[in-house]
Amino acid sequence: MRIAIHHVGDVGLRAGRILLGERRLTALGVVGSRPNTRTDPRLEAATDLTSYDVFVSDDREAAVAEAERALAADVTCVLWADGNDDLAALGDEFAAQGRTLLVGANLASGIAPCLASHESARTADLLEVRYAWTEPGRPLRRGEPIPFPDPIGACWSRDRGVLGISSRFVAPVDGEWAGAMARVTIGTPAGVVSRIVGVADDAAHLEAIALAAGAVTVGDYAFGLAHAADRSEAYLAAALEAGLDVASYSTEPAN
Repeated sequence: MRIAIHHVGDVGLRAGRILLGERRLTALGVVGSRPNTRTDPRLEAATDLTSYDVFVSDDREAAVAEAERALAADVTCVLWADGNDDLAALGDEFAAQGRTLLVGANLASGIAPCLASHESARTADLLEVRYAWTEPGRPLRRGEPIPFPDPIGACWSRDRGVLGISSRFVAPVDGEWAGAMARVTIGTPAGVVSRIVGVADDAAHLEAIALAAGAVTVGDYAFGLAHAADRSEAYLAAALEAGLDVASYSTEPAN
């Protein structure tokens, strides 16, 4: 697998380092700068995107321009940024070329919903599915309590509405940590049980894992516009392989 990456921030830089641990990687081309090839023989300066299988970018401000760059080079594209109307329109052009435009390879749109999908797929007796993630900001003093793993701990969150079968919440936090969690509540013969899974780590590191997971699994997605959570099992497996550490626990049945 030949991957080209354009990093404009720490997330993309870290994602590149994570991708160097991918056993299927044969070359990692860096766009816009000349890497130190002595550290890894697979590193190279990416001067011609047409020679790569995948183009990856963490640029959230110029996501449309990055997608257009990949489209012009006739190469599949993976973006940290979430989709919008302009990217959706480009998705049709990617599909026409037999290429994929994968968006939302990030903590909120990738890791968090994939945790929920993984847990909810384990049972048919679902009563409730919810997931939450953190974002930088001033912590709330009221809202919905969300139990993130330590060192974040419980936080107040805002309701972000329902997507599919899942209720979504976002918790502003300050500092260097970020997290995501999912809670699946099921009915059992003994009573109601809730299973909770979550992650907490350095924010840039979690976002880098999310972006790298999209890069290595993009071949599993359909042509055209795709979202990271569309292939939740493959995406989550890649994130775990990249070093995502998941904590989990279950409540006792409530009669």
